[in-house]
Amino acid sequence: MEIFYADHGAGPPLVLIPGALSGIGSSFGAILPRLAATRRVIAVELQGHGHTPDADRPLTVSHCADDVVELLDRLGVPDADVLGWSFGAAVALHLGLEHPARVRRLILASLSVDRGGLYPGVLGGTLAPEHLHGSELHQEYLRTAPDPRGFAGLVAKVAALDADPPQWPAARIRALRRPAMLVLGDADIVRPEHTIETFRLLGGGVPGDVSALPVCRLAILPGTTHTGVLAAVDWLAPMVDEFLSEAG
Repeated sequence: MEIFYADHGAGPPLVLIPGALSGIGSSFGAILPRLAATRRVIAVELQGHGHTPDADRPLTVSHCADDVVELLDRLGVPDADVLGWSFGAAVALHLGLEHPARVRRLILASLSVDRGGLYPGVLGGTLAPEHLHGSELHQEYLRTAPDPRGFAGLVAKVAALDADPPQWPAARIRALRRPAMLVLGDADIVRPEHTIETFRLLGGGVPGDVSALPVCRLAILPGTTHTGVLAAVDWLAPMVDEFLSEAG
């Protein structure tokens, strides 16, 4: 799998993984320069997204995570911090669970660990290519895809993914052994109650004045939608930098 990546900056490596139907620009265009000021940022485009060609296989979390590991192997990067948004957050979580030696710290933005994490109706109906024609995602695809005629095929694979989204039971989330920061918009498509429940599974939700702070973190951004999370650069970039700079 010839996964496309953009390599910016210098310092500790940080991998950026976009959401479904999104490339580097639409996901990370606003925040990438801020993160690359202090780190080596390796932003990827997943199977069939952006500059990366599609493959004769379904679009799955495990396939995409394996592609990221293969890319790190080719780049000679033994381990890295990982920031994923939406579907990219699911890929990042899979990396932390299945390839823990390759991950140092995780930032999981707008993550849903089961179907109940989303508001009812968010995945309702059938996603069709024409629903996205003229959108930023469609325009980005037309500019960057090796075959601009492949948009309908990508949408079909994302629709299949939405019909059977990845899910992790509570015991699997508790088994994560890498420090993670959960990020959510308060008007996200992921329910805040779901993110708080995930935060507790990771060891969060304790009175820090009377007990040790957990290694996980929770950030809920006010007045922020699902697509606005990564655009909240002035809030998010300093929090990401502080979290990733912690020891351990």
